Amino acid sequence: PIMPQPPTLTHQSPKDYIIDPRENIIIHCEAKGKPHPSFSWTRNGTHFDIDQDPNVNMRPHSGTMVVDISREKVEHYEGVYQCTARNKHGTAVSNNIVVRQSRSPLWSKERIKPIVVQEGVSLVLPCRPPAGLPPPIIFWMDNNFQRLPQSSRVSQSLNGDLYFSNVLREDSRNDYICYARFPHTQTIQQKQPITVKVLNLDAINDTMAAFYNDTDLFSEDPVDERRPTFLTPSGPSSSKMVLRGQVLEMECIAEGLPTPEISWTKISGDLPAKRTAFLHYQKTLRIVNVSESDAGDYRCTARNRHGFVHHTIHVTVKAAPYWISGAPKNLVLAPGENGVLTCRASGTPKPSITWAMNGIPIENSPKDFSRKVEDDTVIFTDVQVGSSAVYQCNVSNDYGYLLSNAFVNVLSEPPRVLTPAHKVYQVIRNHQALIDCTSFGSPIPKITWFKDSRASTLDGDPYILHDNGTLEIHVAQMHNSGKYTCVARNTLGISENHVYLEVKEPTRILKQPEYKIVQRGRSVVFECKVKHDPSLIPTMTWLKDDGELPDDERLIVDSDSLTITDVTENDAGVYTCIMNTTLDHDSASAELTVVEQPDPPTDLELTDQKKRSVQITWTPGDEHNSPIQKFLIQYEDSLHHRGHWHNLTEVPGTKTTAHLKLSPYAQYTFRVMALNAVGYSRPSFPSRVYKTEPAAPDENPTGVQGFGTEHNNLVISWKPLSGLQSNGPGLHYRVMWRQKFLDSEWTSVTVANNSKFVVSGTPTFVPYELKVQAVNDYGAGPEPVIAHGYSGEDLPVAAPENVQAMILNSTLAEVHWDPVPAKLIRGHLKGYKVYYWRERSLHKHNPHHVEKQILTFSGNHTRGMLPGLHAFSLYSFNVRVYNGKGEGPASPTQKFETPEGVPSAPSSLVITNSNLDSLTLEWNPPHDRNGRLTGYTLKYQPVNNSNELGPVEELALPANETSVTLLNLKYSTRYKFYLNAKTVRGAGPAISQEAVTIMDEAVASRQVDIATQGWFIGLMCAIALLILILLIICFIQRNKGGKYPVKEKEDAHTDPEFQPMKEEDCTFGEYSDNEDHKPLKGSRTPSNGTVKRDDSDDSLVDYGEGGDGQFNEDGSFIGQYSGKSASRDTAEGHESSEAPSPINAMNSLNSFV
Repeated sequence: PIMPQPPTLTHQSPKDYIIDPRENIIIHCEAKGKPHPSFSWTRNGTHFDIDQDPNVNMRPHSGTMVVDISREKVEHYEGVYQCTARNKHGTAVSNNIVVRQSRSPLWSKERIKPIVVQEGVSLVLPCRPPAGLPPPIIFWMDNNFQRLPQSSRVSQSLNGDLYFSNVLREDSRNDYICYARFPHTQTIQQKQPITVKVLNLDAINDTMAAFYNDTDLFSEDPVDERRPTFLTPSGPSSSKMVLRGQVLEMECIAEGLPTPEISWTKISGDLPAKRTAFLHYQKTLRIVNVSESDAGDYRCTARNRHGFVHHTIHVTVKAAPYWISGAPKNLVLAPGENGVLTCRASGTPKPSITWAMNGIPIENSPKDFSRKVEDDTVIFTDVQVGSSAVYQCNVSNDYGYLLSNAFVNVLSEPPRVLTPAHKVYQVIRNHQALIDCTSFGSPIPKITWFKDSRASTLDGDPYILHDNGTLEIHVAQMHNSGKYTCVARNTLGISENHVYLEVKEPTRILKQPEYKIVQRGRSVVFECKVKHDPSLIPTMTWLKDDGELPDDERLIVDSDSLTITDVTENDAGVYTCIMNTTLDHDSASAELTVVEQPDPPTDLELTDQKKRSVQITWTPGDEHNSPIQKFLIQYEDSLHHRGHWHNLTEVPGTKTTAHLKLSPYAQYTFRVMALNAVGYSRPSFPSRVYKTEPAAPDENPTGVQGFGTEHNNLVISWKPLSGLQSNGPGLHYRVMWRQKFLDSEWTSVTVANNSKFVVSGTPTFVPYELKVQAVNDYGAGPEPVIAHGYSGEDLPVAAPENVQAMILNSTLAEVHWDPVPAKLIRGHLKGYKVYYWRERSLHKHNPHHVEKQILTFSGNHTRGMLPGLHAFSLYSFNVRVYNGKGEGPASPTQKFETPEGVPSAPSSLVITNSNLDSLTLEWNPPHDRNGRLTGYTLKYQPVNNSNELGPVEELALPANETSVTLLNLKYSTRYKFYLNAKTVRGAGPAISQEAVTIMDEAVASRQVDIATQGWFIGLMCAIALLILILLIICFIQRNKGGKYPVKEKEDAHTDPEFQPMKEEDCTFGEYSDNEDHKPLKGSRTPSNGTVKRDDSDDSLVDYGEGGDGQFNEDGSFIGQYSGKSASRDTAEGHESSEAPSPINAMNSLNSFV
């Protein structure tokens, strides 16, 4: 159903309506209401019958009036108009609209005489434009429509006149033209030009003919200087009235010589800084949006060096009426309700208030006991249907009026929710959410909100319910999403509406683009990684310098990056990535700076030219966004080194000049290069050629040395001068020498085109003094510095004396000797060499053949250490001195013995005869006894399944034992054994081995006897057959190949450790200690893996001491053809390791069977 509503004006023309006389007159009046209102007009207070005037018509469904002025003058329609809009519920009226046409009258024709003034006096050129509507805008220009220059001396006043504080000769001109622009019609009127001639006093007194001739009239001094006086305003004070809210403009223009300066103060307070401006070179004070506080006294002061003058302006502020709390508001009331219309306004002077109802003064309206008027308020109590009306409030004083319409609409309506049903609101998390519930009803409905299940009303934190029904969530979170129900209730009914809130994740740039400095021609990537709500469609936009990206295929936009290839200088700027969704956006910016090598310097000039120096200046090239760090000056010498450029000097990047030191006898060309962070520029164009005159050399050769290549010569050498150092033609060298300490005369020769000279027949190794001087056709160089050298060396003729050895421990000795006298060394002492070798071990008598070892001690030493010796051994040694030529004779050979040391580990350890509670250990003595063995120490301990060690048992064994049987062991237990040998110096490193005792028969009976399994017996037979075939093949191959010495076989083995089995030679595994300890031919390997002494056909027992058949003459172990063997590392304390020998596999099978 349509709601009844009294009329409400929605648009009307301004109170003071100035129209363009060239266009139709349109006076606006629009209103709304239910039913739609009808319109009528009054003109000058009486009804204006539009139907009777053919030039006037009203737009349909509107009160807007259109006047056709093509057949009637505009003046006929000037006047005061008022529009009325009415329907059956009331009447609204417009303001009084004063319609006037704009006027732009012409200046009256007048002939303006030329103005002739004396230089220095003040001058006012009047404008006095014709009165227009609205007033025109004034400006001064010349014939060429160029604005005349203004300054603190010459300026335009508020009324348009042109003021000169004092005139100058250059103010003379014949085209001072005042223009008036009328803004409404956009027309410009021009005043007749004014001619001003500024003369000095003598010229004024001369004949007026001088005014028209270009003779020189400006030689005299101007008038006297004077203190300021005001041209406007006149007198010591004046007053000004301004309306509140308008613009206050006050001006003070002074004359004086020199030109006065103007300043302003407010006597009764401070100037309002934010609303104050000073115009026209401080001559005008403007205050905008004037308020009552701006009333008071203002003082302007004009000042020059001769004094000052004041003027006081008293400002009063009046006010047309203005609303204090806004215009009266429309009232919608239900029958029986109360209401108030308030028309609260102010002004200066205080305005009067009158009320009207439906356009009729309220005192002339029908009486209504539910209505009571109290000054600026109308009070309604217990209103009834039918008392709807439009009330007019008119507030007026001497400076204006306010007219406002407000209706009282008495309605009885059930509630209606006007917000669309099922509307979806989308907001970003942590932002404000506003959910509307626009409703209508009379009485005004009460709004309540529910969420989802409607368990309780939404009231209090985090919800805020506004008076208009809107529900606010100040900081929305994800859990606030859901269905919301708004319910509108009044006494006549209830209405509800469902809407939905979706809270989305914010759009955030996770990785912002970064500031980049890129070399021209390279590529650059700006990253912009974004996170956004998956339900929102994002749009990525890139901007350059806040504008669109250039349309260039080098710019590649990906989903999360911008790539610019082949960067140019035009690409420099600020790049911004903006990620937009329908709800929010995020952006980030980064700057791109494009750099490259500087452009080459230009404009090279040579100045301040002297014999040995010149000044060079240049103009730097473009540095391309990377500051120049330095300039490099290079030269080419076309006389000595044409085509080659050399670095001469560098200067900081802030300089553009350099002082260059030059050499004589050169033809210089210079060029300059600039360096920035990217690199060097291309070289500049070369300078002109600069030639220097020849001169004697400034320097002599460097690096002069003397040495002998034979025992009776002296070679003098030097570093020759370069062509640039020669300073002139004909370069040669004067070479001089003499024997040191003899004070003999210098011997001198001349050498050209060479850098050495050989003196023959010199004594052996004698010191000489040497000099080399540079000479050219223009003279000799400076006196040369004396260098020192020696003639040739010969071999030393003496050996060191008093040589003796001190034994420090079993592996270290120190050798001492007396130095050889320098005379007998016959050369530069380089050092001493100690030759030493091991004769034999002390517990063997046969000699040990080892190469001599040499230790060199550089410099003048008299002792040296011999490390790494064998313990319990006999050594021989001698000492020799050596020089640059070679070694001298050896000192007499001497001997020393090293004391006993600790032995190495036993060479093998095997476990045999493993029973239920006992087992036997067998071992071989150490390779290196390093003394006489005093016994063995055996330690053993049980090991459980988790490799934890049990208590240690220790057993001392005599030195002649090589086996031991351990009784009373636990059955089925794994043991770890450690065995080491001892001498008087202590125990050596241990060899270790593990073994398991046999398990109890009772336990064994519970196990499956694998040896009785058929598959196992078949497997063993197959393996035995394969081994038999293999042995036959090896035997055939060996007979085919013939016999060869064991020595050759052994030399073929590069690895001194075990060799893997090869079919060709059928060796199952061999052991070799070193080149002096070869395996014994014809030895056998028994099945238990140990070597028995009786089994050796050709053992060294025959050549050594006692029964130690496993050791050779120096106490080292020979080795065994066995699966288990101590490796050579055993001496360093390593445990024995299993060698991958087929014998082991056989032994394992045997024990298994």
